[in-house]
Amino acid sequence: MSKQAVLLDDAARQSLCSSCPSWTIAADGLEREWRFHSFIEAFGFMTQVALLAECANHHPEWSNVYNRVTIRLTTHDLGGLSSRDAELAQAIDSLSPTF
Repeated sequence: MSKQAVLLDDAARQSLCSSCPSWTIAADGLEREWRFHSFIEAFGFMTQVALLAECANHHPEWSNVYNRVTIRLTTHDLGGLSSRDAELAQAIDSLSPTF
């Protein structure tokens, strides 16, 4: 993950739509929901995301209801969608084939 986060401009947001098509770009962040076969599978996914987030020192807002996991990424100290959010979204997407 990059050390210096920068807010994404319009061109970078458009590029992000191509590189992370499963994510929804909101005004100040990214959102995505996953559905798994069971709570255990959902929790396993969350554990893997937690490890990625901790390594990046960039933590998601998330919720879990039985087999569903919803993740929202935003960079609070910059007040919006940043390069750190894009990088973490791509890292999370790399986990998806595992689950």
